[in-house]
Amino acid sequence: MLPARKAASIVLAYTACACWWVGGEVVAGEEKLRSMKYTSRTQQQATVWQNELRLRLLRLLKMDDLVSKETLTPLHPKTLSAEKREKYVFREMEINSTPGRRIKIVLTLPTNREGPFPAVVVISGHGGTRHTCYESARGYSRFAHVLAEAGYVTISTRVSQHETSEKGRSLMGERLWDLMRCVDFLTSLEEVDSQRIGCGGNSLGGEMAMWLGAMDERVRATVSSGFLTKMDQMERNHCMCWKFPGLRELADFADVYSLAAPRALLCQNGLKEPPSQFPVSIAREAMKEIELIYKDFEQPGNLGFVAHTGGHAMDLPSLVTFFQAHLGRRKNTAEPSASAEPDKPPR
Repeated sequence: MLPARKAASIVLAYTACACWWVGGEVVAGEEKLRSMKYTSRTQQQATVWQNELRLRLLRLLKMDDLVSKETLTPLHPKTLSAEKREKYVFREMEINSTPGRRIKIVLTLPTNREGPFPAVVVISGHGGTRHTCYESARGYSRFAHVLAEAGYVTISTRVSQHETSEKGRSLMGERLWDLMRCVDFLTSLEEVDSQRIGCGGNSLGGEMAMWLGAMDERVRATVSSGFLTKMDQMERNHCMCWKFPGLRELADFADVYSLAAPRALLCQNGLKEPPSQFPVSIAREAMKEIELIYKDFEQPGNLGFVAHTGGHAMDLPSLVTFFQAHLGRRKNTAEPSASAEPDKPPR
């Protein structure tokens, strides 16, 4: 097991009779919809529930073998180009994701400051690239650029693909694994404070931020924008790439978000989201379910929800304030302007 990858340090014994804690009681055998729904319990039982759900999800995502490897695949980073900007260096790079697959990333490092620095994995949505969060005001408010200028290390890779690259993998598993490899790379850098790593994204990026914050305990603070909802809502009028066999029988999105507890989590939904998409009303219902585990861990202050005045977009001011509080404050930078509402949803 890798000591640095806490998501791989699941030591719970998984029994052949498929038993788990539900509401403080052991239930066996019968598979049903959302069989591992979180219900209030002791902190010890909540931790057992989290470990069991992570283990089951890793198997469904077809990435449990990758996470449990005793020896990490060497990253072998290669810099393709570097551009010095006003307050940071923008690097195009490649790293190994698996022994047979390399991925392209963007890495930014602050200039004229002393590290180690907090770092954020920045994640774009459908149709997005590794550059989107730095360049696009539509939905993203260029939040990666804002963080990079504020003194955060940032890293990005593309997760908008709709085909798997390796046989026997799942789409969501490959997307998540690439993001976890970005975290691996961050922890390898002397410029990064490995105790201050966060992630954030909008739409599909908000979904993948949910997954990364849930499954990789090295992520200390997560901003999931434009995604908090329920699976019933996603069954209609949405790209079905979110769904994989066995997921609905096991959990809903509130349960996945609950795996981030007691670490810091901020969800954002826009008041102008249409009813068919990610309306605040459904987000609030899901948030009530997530609140249970934060109360059980006695850390309700680590959970936040913002219903902003925009549409399918990030709320930049609350994102920056959240990362300031949980990863470190910005220095010598101007306050960000209000987030821009996209002309078209980026998802």
